[in-house]
Amino acid sequence: MHKLSPTLQGVGFLVLGMLIFSLQDVAVKWIGGDYPVLEIVAFRSLVALPLTLLFFRFEGGRGLPTTRSRKLEYIRGLFYFLSYTTHFMGLAALPLADIAAIKFSAPLMITLLSVAILGERVGPRRWLALLVGFLGVLLIVRPGLATFNLGSIFILLSVLFYALAAILTRKLQTTESSATMAYYSSLVYLLATAILTPPVLVIGDIANAHPSIAFLFRPWTMPSLLDWLIMSGLGLVWAAGMYSLARAYSMAPASTIAPFEYVALPIHITWGFVLWQEIPTWLTLAGAALALGSGLYILYRERRERSVGAAPEALTEG
Repeated sequence: MHKLSPTLQGVGFLVLGMLIFSLQDVAVKWIGGDYPVLEIVAFRSLVALPLTLLFFRFEGGRGLPTTRSRKLEYIRGLFYFLSYTTHFMGLAALPLADIAAIKFSAPLMITLLSVAILGERVGPRRWLALLVGFLGVLLIVRPGLATFNLGSIFILLSVLFYALAAILTRKLQTTESSATMAYYSSLVYLLATAILTPPVLVIGDIANAHPSIAFLFRPWTMPSLLDWLIMSGLGLVWAAGMYSLARAYSMAPASTIAPFEYVALPIHITWGFVLWQEIPTWLTLAGAALALGSGLYILYRERRERSVGAAPEALTEG
């Protein structure tokens, strides 16, 4: 029996990572009607924080992670917290397929911000690809139409905050380890949750609120044992997903396996149909196709222009 090549193993780990991360969306959508988003994030972060210390030990670190860029680490963590929270708020109102399709705009957003913040140069072909990709996003979101859902705005905000965090990751990864960055982002999650929870509780439940808004202002309640295990398990899901992605990008060239992150769409479509009988519309699929094609072309152009080393940021939080 022949052993799989490193590239095929890398693809396998990447697809496994996408599958593991999809469980996060399934879990939150499953229990999200009974708990507020900040409570779910708090339990997740309480489990994730000690796991980052284990990662730090595996990297050879001792004591607590330290950084020479504390301010940037905190800002990066805040962006990831906002991305994570707004993603869950959108999840309360949208089918899984729509969410996965809108998230395809992440490479487009990162490219735009790389131009604006890092001064990277983009040629006319990639500008055209960006335009096509955002037209695809408009097909999915459909602003101004009766089918427009406010949850789409929260997913787009999630992508924007993710892209900003990804730009900071590019700056930090030359001096900071992955475990150090994960530690500080998890620490910020807990701090942000502690700061935001009191005013949210004071405002309280809002009558007839959109599902995304209701998910933020819902009162905290003591979770059942099963729900507590699910909330806490989100930290383990994050750890397993991050490990799979790290293995994937360590075994094969990033430019070769990165396109396989788009397997997230069929995975989410399958979960949505099996668990909630969600069927994506033709407009959603058409928009996803445009965004996917645009993202793949951008990856192709970057592959040609760089002999590259570092893995592009996965479509996940840190």
